[in-house]
Amino acid sequence: MSENRVRFNARFEHYAENTGNEAMSALPKIATEQPVLIAGPTASGKSALALEIAEDQGGVIVNADAIQVYDNWRVLTARPSAEDESRAPHLLYGHIPGDADYSVGHWLREVAPLLTEGARPIIVGGTGLYFAALTEGLADIPPTPAHIRSEADARVRDEGFATLLEELDQETASRIDRQNPMRVQRAWEVLRTTGRPLAEWQDNTPPALLPLSDCVPILFDVDKDWLNDRIARRFQMMIDMGALDEARANLDTWDPTLLSNKAIGTPELIAHLQGDMALDEAAEAATIATRQFAKRQRTWFRARMKAWHKFQPHVL
Repeated sequence: MSENRVRFNARFEHYAENTGNEAMSALPKIATEQPVLIAGPTASGKSALALEIAEDQGGVIVNADAIQVYDNWRVLTARPSAEDESRAPHLLYGHIPGDADYSVGHWLREVAPLLTEGARPIIVGGTGLYFAALTEGLADIPPTPAHIRSEADARVRDEGFATLLEELDQETASRIDRQNPMRVQRAWEVLRTTGRPLAEWQDNTPPALLPLSDCVPILFDVDKDWLNDRIARRFQMMIDMGALDEARANLDTWDPTLLSNKAIGTPELIAHLQGDMALDEAAEAATIATRQFAKRQRTWFRARMKAWHKFQPHVL
């Protein structure tokens, strides 16, 4: 890969070329000791802003993306590059084996000591549930036993996740993202494991670890067309960076039920390697899936993060 290409790859996540000072001036005032939260849809440029704040003011960048915690996908999950990691400390990226369970509860327990020890955290990601748990509190729900997880996986495989949704109570169904199979299955597993609806657990939630009043919460509120164009360009760039080789390395152990394999683009590239889809078809399908995912993210953020500072990089 050419030196220019490497440089472009490292900078692609940046929301606009050469807008550093202008972008920083568009943000709310951030004290050097204040924790910062940066949320937004995939490919919007969150990581670049986190890096800019860390380099300008100091701090440690902490991952808040449910798939970037896994070690078996780096390119396809758009984890920070080695160059970015050399410019500022990064935590909770790629530290979990690909076949391990990992939940919002695991993440919250790992984040808790970072709020009181060491450099101030700059927490960045696209998993809205992580931010909700951090700033609103998280119910202490018992873990799902393996046999119930297997039962849920089998039913989703054989009947579709809509059958699980039909068995949820009305209050829980009204709160979760009903278009997100993982959220539906999680709610069903809680009901099956504990005999209590997820909504009931949520209504008995302990205090938040980091209320919004104690940090600077920034939400990337981006234009759909601007984001869709970035998504299309980024997936092709991932192919150029070796995403296909990464998929090939995961081929022998491929298990679509693992959370790590929910990374957007992985099923499509695996299908290509298995001879079921041409590469251009896989890229197009993955791009469409990413756009659909980003749409769900934007909808969730706008509904649940009304009090966050809205940042619009596309207008800079």
